Amino acid sequence: MSELINNREYGANRGDGEPEQRRRQELLKQIIKELHQGKSVDEVKARFEEAVGDVTVAEISALEHALMEEEGIPVAEVQRLCSVHTAIFKGSIEEIHRSAKPEEQPGHPVHTFKLENREVERLVNFKLRLHLDKFRKEDKEELVFKLLDDLNLLLDLDKHYSRKENLLFPYLEKYGIYGPTKVMWGVDDGIRAMIKETKAKLASGSADKNGFADADKETVCIDLERIITEVNEMIFKEENILLPMALEKLTEDEWVKIARESDVIGYCLTAPEQEWVPERVTLESGNGDAGEGGLEGGALAEQGHGVPQGYVKFDTGILSMEQLEAVMNHLPVDLTFIDENDVVRYFSHGKERIFARTKAVIGRTVQNCHPPQSVHVVNQLLEDFKAGRKDVEDFWIPVKDKFVYIRYFAVRSEDGRYLGTLEFTQNIAPIRALEGQKRILS
Repeated sequence: MSELINNREYGANRGDGEPEQRRRQELLKQIIKELHQGKSVDEVKARFEEAVGDVTVAEISALEHALMEEEGIPVAEVQRLCSVHTAIFKGSIEEIHRSAKPEEQPGHPVHTFKLENREVERLVNFKLRLHLDKFRKEDKEELVFKLLDDLNLLLDLDKHYSRKENLLFPYLEKYGIYGPTKVMWGVDDGIRAMIKETKAKLASGSADKNGFADADKETVCIDLERIITEVNEMIFKEENILLPMALEKLTEDEWVKIARESDVIGYCLTAPEQEWVPERVTLESGNGDAGEGGLEGGALAEQGHGVPQGYVKFDTGILSMEQLEAVMNHLPVDLTFIDENDVVRYFSHGKERIFARTKAVIGRTVQNCHPPQSVHVVNQLLEDFKAGRKDVEDFWIPVKDKFVYIRYFAVRSEDGRYLGTLEFTQNIAPIRALEGQKRILS
C-alpha cells in the first residue's frame, strides 16, 4: 500500500480521465467562461442541465483549477464565479444527495474531510499560487504579508490531520491496517513542519528593510512550491486510498462515533453543514465511553464488603462513579494512563484540554498515538520505567500562549511491580507569572 501511496504523480490524474469526463469538463468550462463574459445564470442554466446533468464536487474543483491555470482568469474572479456557478450546480448536487450514500451526506466524517479538502485546494491552488507568482516577480512587503496570511490559514490543516490521526487511524488499526497510517502520519508532520518553517523564513525576510536576498527568495519560493505539491498529494492520497479503504472497513457505528468526537479537535477552514444522523444507528452498549456505568435505576445493590454497586472503595475513602469521574475531570491538569502493555486505558476529560484526546485512543497502543518521528523517545521512556532505571521524566515546551509542563510517572504496585505509566500535563504559564503573595479571597 505504501508503494501505491508514494508512486503517483498528482497532475496526471487530476481532471484528465476518460473521454466522457473530459467532454463534461470542457462543457463546464465553456459555461463558466460564458458567465465570466457576462451571461446570466438563467441564460446558461438550461444548457448546463441539458449538456452536463449531474456533476461531482471533484469535477468542480478540477474545473476551477483549469480556469486558473489554462485560461488565466484571476483568482478573485474565480472566487466570485464560485458563488455564481453554485446556483447552477446546486440542483444537480441536491439530486445526488437525495439518493446519496452515507459518506456523501453532509456531516458524515468522509463528507467533512472532502469538504475541507476543497477549501484547502482553493487556498493553495488559487490564493497561495497567485501570491507566490507575484512574489517571484517582485518581493514587495505587502506580498510577503499576503503569503504569511495564506500560511497562517493553511496551518488550520493541523485540525484536519489531527482528526485523521486520532480518530480515523485507531479504527483502521483495529482491522490490522498499520503501514499506510504510519506513512501518512509521517507525511502529515512533514507538511506541518514545512508550513511553519517557511512562515518563519518569510517573517525573517520581511524584517529586513533591504528585502530578500536572491538566494533566500529562491529558497522560499522552492519551499512554497513544495508545500503546494505536498498538500495536493495528500488530498489525493486521502480521497483515493485512505478514505475508500476506511469506508470498506469501518461500520456505521464507528463512523457515528468519529462524527461525534470530531468537534473535540475542530475543523479546517470550514465545518460540517449539519449533524449526520444515519437512517439506522444501533450503538453498542458498554462501548467503553467515559461516563457510562454508575448506579442502575438508582439502586444501591451491594457488590460485597459493604460497598454499594456503582461505588469505588479506596484505602482512604469511598466515591461513587459519578463523583470519581467529576473529580478527575475537575483537576487543572490532563491525565492519561497507559497500562503495562503500553495500551491507553484512560484519560481525563476536563473542559480545556491542552492536547486533544478522543475516545478512539482507548485500547490503542501509545506508540500508535504518536508520530513515527517521536516513537523512539516513547519507547526509551517506557523501557526505562519497566526496567526500574527511572520513576519520573519531565518535559516542558512553549505552545502558543501556554507553557506546558509534561510529567511521566512509572506507576508501581506496593511490591514494585510495574503497572503502567501516568502522563500528567499542565499549563504552568499562570503559575510562572505569580508574584508577591495572596492571602484573601478574590
